[in-house]
Amino acid sequence: MERFVHSVTLDKDKCVGCTNCIKHCPTQAIRVRDGKATIITERCIDCGECIRVCPHRAKKARHDSLSQLENFTYTVALPAPSLYGQFRNLDDVDVVLTGLQNLGFDEVFEVSRGAEIVSDATRQMLADGKLKKPVISSACPAVVRLIQVRFPELCDHVLPLKSPMEVSAALARQRVMARTGLSPDEIGIFFISPCPAKYTDAHAPIGMPRSQVDGVLAISDIYPALLGKMNKLEKVEPLSHSGLIGVSWSFIGGEAAGTLNENHLSADGIQNVIRVLEDLEDEKFTDLDFIELNACAGGCVGGVFTTENGYVARARIKHLRKYMPVSCNRAGESGELSSLCWSLPLQENPALRLASNVFEAMELMQRADEIAETLPKLDCGSCGAPSCHALAEDVALGLASEDDCIFRLRRRLQDVEGEDNA
Repeated sequence: MERFVHSVTLDKDKCVGCTNCIKHCPTQAIRVRDGKATIITERCIDCGECIRVCPHRAKKARHDSLSQLENFTYTVALPAPSLYGQFRNLDDVDVVLTGLQNLGFDEVFEVSRGAEIVSDATRQMLADGKLKKPVISSACPAVVRLIQVRFPELCDHVLPLKSPMEVSAALARQRVMARTGLSPDEIGIFFISPCPAKYTDAHAPIGMPRSQVDGVLAISDIYPALLGKMNKLEKVEPLSHSGLIGVSWSFIGGEAAGTLNENHLSADGIQNVIRVLEDLEDEKFTDLDFIELNACAGGCVGGVFTTENGYVARARIKHLRKYMPVSCNRAGESGELSSLCWSLPLQENPALRLASNVFEAMELMQRADEIAETLPKLDCGSCGAPSCHALAEDVALGLASEDDCIFRLRRRLQDVEGEDNA
């Protein structure tokens, strides 16, 4: 498996070098060089912010397609609970689940079931008292990767539990194998995702060597075909086995509420997430037990793969969950609980370091600081870097020129003109 696998990609034919993306990237992973944006692969966390802000649709995200179902003998759909908020006048999630079966899947396993299991496991681990508090949710892979890149000293605060997607995929595969006798490779598990970060997480998973998910489908990609199937149902099958707690993971605050612990904080939107992590770094939240963070505004309902306005989707799901039981799924004890935990520790991604050698990095940092002092400190982005200091670092690394700053170049030209006139 590649070290860096990403969903977010750039269409250079559509890019006009407008610099909108570089100003919004939370890890400074984008530069504009020679009139085109470029993505620094090792820094990208697939949050999708560049996709949201690009007015020319030059940024897009990879996802798998329904045609890949043909590669497997038996297929299972894993719908994210945010999928339910995409449809008007929906009063029964079984309509969506039955529609998915009619779309070509042999079986449907709700990710909200996995969410309820993770919620129960979280409650048990918080009660155990062995986790470093405040505990940060690990559900949003973009946030976890942000911590690895920008806030590595907080890695030991991240909840070491598999995501609801992974828990659901593993359970679905086990049940199909037990019932059908098929081998694991004959079973295709497909997550229906609201965001590109889940594609990355399925191909380069956090906390484990291999994902249980075989493909990630975008909600926006399958929505038209699914809606058509839903509108033509002759019979709705009773397929749902989850409740209010699991479905509430679709919007911000739902996971934290599922801990049944009032001493928590929830934040959504990548810039708000960064502010919370900065305050946590400064030890301002020592009295909290749990922190839920989601890179998308509103939570998963605000993902770039969704079709509906996130706030509209949230209101629909809140209405829909009125008819649900509180919860239908629990985590196991002892050995079963340990199977929900990561098998690999969360480690820093040193992408923001200027060099692997600490002494060389310090020299480059000092050089970058010296260069930054000569720049206007306007952070205008005209140079193709997100800030003056980012340009200074690029210059120190030999990736850019000080004359890329239009203000510095103008000053030099004025000095030359002055000398000529003298």
